[in-house]
Amino acid sequence: MGILVQKFGGTSLSTPQAREHVMGHVKRELANGYNLVIVVSAMGRKGEPYATDTLLDWAVQNGNALPDREKDLLLCCGEIISATTLCSLLQMENIPSTVLTGAQAGFLTDSSYGNARILDVRPERILRELREHKVVIVTGFQGQTEAGDFTTLGRGGSDTSATALGAALRADMVDIYTDVDGILTADPRIVEDAKPLTYMTYTEICNMAYQGAKVIHPRAVEIAMQAQIPVRVRSTFSEGEGTLVTLQEGFNDMQNGGIVDRFVTGIAYVSNITQIAVDCPDGNVGGVQLQIFKSMADNGISVDFINVTPTGAVYTVFDNTSEKAISALQELGLRPKSLSGCAKVSVIGGGINGVPGIMAHVVEALSSQNIQILQSADSNTTIWVLVKKEDMVQSLRSLHSKFELHR
Repeated sequence: MGILVQKFGGTSLSTPQAREHVMGHVKRELANGYNLVIVVSAMGRKGEPYATDTLLDWAVQNGNALPDREKDLLLCCGEIISATTLCSLLQMENIPSTVLTGAQAGFLTDSSYGNARILDVRPERILRELREHKVVIVTGFQGQTEAGDFTTLGRGGSDTSATALGAALRADMVDIYTDVDGILTADPRIVEDAKPLTYMTYTEICNMAYQGAKVIHPRAVEIAMQAQIPVRVRSTFSEGEGTLVTLQEGFNDMQNGGIVDRFVTGIAYVSNITQIAVDCPDGNVGGVQLQIFKSMADNGISVDFINVTPTGAVYTVFDNTSEKAISALQELGLRPKSLSGCAKVSVIGGGINGVPGIMAHVVEALSSQNIQILQSADSNTTIWVLVKKEDMVQSLRSLHSKFELHR
């Protein structure tokens, strides 16, 4: 019998009704003959009693002086509550189950509390429990250092836990359950005719995730891609198959029993961005450019959308770090120009590479709506454009329509 990893997010576990749906998915896969390893997140979202952000607020309200190591101890409580709750429900249905913390499940991490990296997964304990015909419930988002200290893996850490376990266990599949019916061609809150995708490649979904789509964490996709473990992104609240993510190259999508040739898979966005432009003084341009980006690194400022030119540099930072970035540049004697309130819109697809006319379509779609492109860049699978934030919604809708992603 094969191993299936199921990951259930916070909204999938937050209410008795949601947990009933979870139980249905568990029972179905047991009936299909799988050995099940279930990875859980903390229940609910900010404001609900056991959510991760609620626990963080608790620390703030009680002195806001908790060291990072102890803060990780606190945050691990949310997943433990979820796991033990699900275990109790399974036991009530006479389904043997056991709970393992990230440490007990074999997650060895570094000591970067709050954003630890997985060094190794040692799944022997899980395999022993599976041999005893138990459902193994693992607390996502957490691990342990060599010294035995609890750590957390950062945002999206439960997704990462699930695919890392899938790789270590050589699972048949990793199912990521969420509150949407798989991956859509765009954010349905903005693009009303966004449609679910049946298949995606790892590269496509990884780019979607990095460029703002929040259905699965990109670190999780990278692990699955390295191990070549198929991943399905599915809805907890339906029986649909969701989106299957595999290694298969190309740009074919199965639809209504046929194959549809596609160049562009989806449109994503990141908002609240500031563009910074710096003209370097004559002479030693390379040295000044080095100073610019070394200053950003020294100040812990993440940079993106970088264009280095013979006369200077243009790049973006998040709005909430822009003042710090500008001050750092001014301390170097530079005179940066900035434009806040921007958005990066991304056109993503495995079929973009080598196909003429894709950028022309992007420019045509935006110029027809009088949308100014402030900056652009491209890779084998993605074209990025920077626009003003007030143009973001229309940009997404125009590009989605131009590439006929609604069909």
